[in-house]
Amino acid sequence: MRTSESGPGSHGKGVGLGLALGSALAFGGSGVAAKPLIEAGLDPLHVVWLRVAGATLVMLPLGVRHRGLLRRRPGLLAGFGLLAVAGVQACYFAALSRIPVGVALLIEYLAPALVLGWVRFVQRRPVTRAAALGVVLAAGGLACVVEVWSGLSFDALGLLLALGAACCQVGYFVLSDQGSDAGEEAPDPLGVIAYGLLVGTAVLTALARPWTMDWSVLSGTARMQGGAVPALALLAWIVLVATVAAYITGVLSVRRLSPPVAGVVACLEAVIATVLAWVLLGEHLSLPQLAGGVIVLVGAFIAQSSTPARGSAEPVAGGGAERELSVRGTAA
Repeated sequence: MRTSESGPGSHGKGVGLGLALGSALAFGGSGVAAKPLIEAGLDPLHVVWLRVAGATLVMLPLGVRHRGLLRRRPGLLAGFGLLAVAGVQACYFAALSRIPVGVALLIEYLAPALVLGWVRFVQRRPVTRAAALGVVLAAGGLACVVEVWSGLSFDALGLLLALGAACCQVGYFVLSDQGSDAGEEAPDPLGVIAYGLLVGTAVLTALARPWTMDWSVLSGTARMQGGAVPALALLAWIVLVATVAAYITGVLSVRRLSPPVAGVVACLEAVIATVLAWVLLGEHLSLPQLAGGVIVLVGAFIAQSSTPARGSAEPVAGGGAERELSVRGTAA
């Protein structure tokens, strides 16, 4: 049975929670930096391609160092790149062209509930009632944060694309948990991220066609809260913080917690993104949004505080024998 990387009990779980919060903060800051670039003239898919391709260059030395993963875990690398990198980004941005941003974000963050369903019905592991309650609270809070009632659209393709982003996010959490099988050494997360980004870049290159991009935008400035910010500085934030740091802390958090718990904590990304947009872009929060943020925090806290640590002998929920998470069928 695999134990927490920093020791059993609450300490390893606390570190995992901190990593999950850091990942949510890093991911949540991507929109605030990306929006000025889009308003300056870049296509949304071009911003996504720059984000992933830039992160690939940063992580390339680690990919070379862990090149043995290409032989040992090719399915995992391909799945992580297609789902956790390219799939989430492409589906979400495509959904935005057809349905309101708030609706697309809410549907995407149904992923924690889908993760819980995966664990319960596919892996046949019991889950705590409190974890399920945390997911319900987080989803309800997100509905308030994004003010889903303000612009609902029933464009069928747009809703399917947003649901596709949610399913791809499930792949991110489940595949990040690779290597928890007893007797099998976990693949190095940095190597998985490096090759996942490389696969994602290849897929997004075909979709975004970066050779059609207006590259001159990157040499100028973008407007943020009435001031001028160098476009390259915003891009550096998106690449180094909102992608490289976000993926690393996110994958490590899943390995210290569990996919359902890390998924619920990741819902804080929407809260963080909304707060940052308020502070940096002047997009003010309404009272329902503030209330929704509190509900998301409560849901995340309930879920993470009610699930046993990885090294615990307790089952994920009472009434059944514990089975280690195994997603080999998904990754290979």
